[in-house]
Amino acid sequence: MSLSASKVAVAAALALVTGIPALAQDVDLGEGFLCCNMRTNGKDWISDSNYLEQRFAVIPAGTPLKHDGFGRQRVYVVINGKRHSIGNDYSRDIPLEAFARRYLVKEDPKAKITAAPPAIRAAIESFKVARGMTREQVIIAIGYPMSSENPSLDAKEWKYWLHSFSPFNVMFDAQGRVVSVESDPATLDQVFAR
Repeated sequence: MSLSASKVAVAAALALVTGIPALAQDVDLGEGFLCCNMRTNGKDWISDSNYLEQRFAVIPAGTPLKHDGFGRQRVYVVINGKRHSIGNDYSRDIPLEAFARRYLVKEDPKAKITAAPPAIRAAIESFKVARGMTREQVIIAIGYPMSSENPSLDAKEWKYWLHSFSPFNVMFDAQGRVVSVESDPATLDQVFAR
């Protein structure tokens, strides 16, 4: 067996054990910025569910990140000198490298936030959705919808969860702008800037 064939065999074996595709193990995404407002458990875990929990803190969109590798269904990043895991808990149909590239972006979203109209900017900074937001602004404000329930980002409706039992739907018009958010009144108060 040649040396390159041996490397391929080792990478394939690691992929089976770790669940990380062989190619992703060698990828270094470098430095960039957090795509969107994300919640952390206050220690080192960020989930793609982005649930609101009482003890969770917000890491704002545009926070500088450094890629620090991959784990089983997770992407490691360094934020302010501390290692965090971004967990791919509900978007596992997306390859891990593509999942990582959703969250670690090269262009700082703070410029897009600053350029937004005042009401949209205020909603983003408050972790809320507002009428007239584009799909990109919704992502910056509250993160990506879980791909397990939202297979297409072009859909006219995105389903999110505030908590495990508090779903809400963001509705878009034909131009891709928010027209409404549907949920129970208590959830709407926390997610919709009216």
